[in-house]
Amino acid sequence: MAFDLAPALILMDIQLPGMNGLEALRQLRDNPATRSIPVIAVTASATTQDRLHIMAAGFDAYQTKPIAVKPFLAVVANTLRR
Repeated sequence: MAFDLAPALILMDIQLPGMNGLEALRQLRDNPATRSIPVIAVTASATTQDRLHIMAAGFDAYQTKPIAVKPFLAVVANTLRR
C-alpha cells in the first residue's frame, strides 16, 4: 500500500503475519519511492533491548502498546515535523 499511496507517515507493528515489521521497514527503505516516509514502530515489545534493536533497524520513532493517546499523538506530531 505504501508504494501505491505514498502516505505521510506509516505506523508499523513489529509482529506482522507473513513478514515482521523489521523486514517490511527494510523493504520500504530500500525503495527510493518510500525511503523518506517516516515510520513509527508500534509494538508490545517494551524492553530497553527491544527498543534499541528496533530503533537501530531504522525506525523514526517507537511507541509501545497499549498506546497512551496524548504521548502517542506527541510522537506522531514530532515525527511529522522532522
